[in-house]
Amino acid sequence: MTVEQLARTSPLARVSSRFAGLPDGVELAEEAFVAQAGLRVAPGGPAAAHVAERLGVALPGPARWVRGTTATVVWLGPDEWLVTDPAVAPADLEALLRAAVGPGAGAVVDVSAQRTTLRLRGAHARDLLATGCAIDLHPRVFAAGSAAQTVLGQAGVILLALDEHGTDYRILIRASFAGYLAAWLLDAATEFSTDPGAARADDSR
Repeated sequence: MTVEQLARTSPLARVSSRFAGLPDGVELAEEAFVAQAGLRVAPGGPAAAHVAERLGVALPGPARWVRGTTATVVWLGPDEWLVTDPAVAPADLEALLRAAVGPGAGAVVDVSAQRTTLRLRGAHARDLLATGCAIDLHPRVFAAGSAAQTVLGQAGVILLALDEHGTDYRILIRASFAGYLAAWLLDAATEFSTDPGAARADDSR
């Protein structure tokens, strides 16, 4: 008997085709199948130093994210980080981190299937987020390198600011909520379709 291998399908495979119809000033894309690992080590300890050496960047502090050689490291708690890397397989990322941490010095768990990632860009990116997110997203407060575990459109997300202008964000969302959030973003973006190409609102608001 021949067993057919199932094709790998992203959480947003059914909705991503609609992203091309977004109004000017809003760009949305899924960054699927990115290796992700939860990391718990004592901050400032030997294991944290070994992980930093392997990733090419020190583990970030509260409400921050950093980029290493290929990996991104997001602070989640006093001794907890999320490590993502689009350049390696999930098993390889987990193995690398486990080797760096060493036995008994911390914990590493592959969580690649837990979340997918949305990239939100454009002149209206911050305006769109502000319609469903309560945190202050002004670039003076939520600048490049900032990270927040927050609620967007009633869905829990990890939000990363990628630039200093409020025009580029990465949104990590649990796979089971990804379709809902994508639909919410598509619906909320229609607010900007009546004024395509318009300059963003005054940042002083």
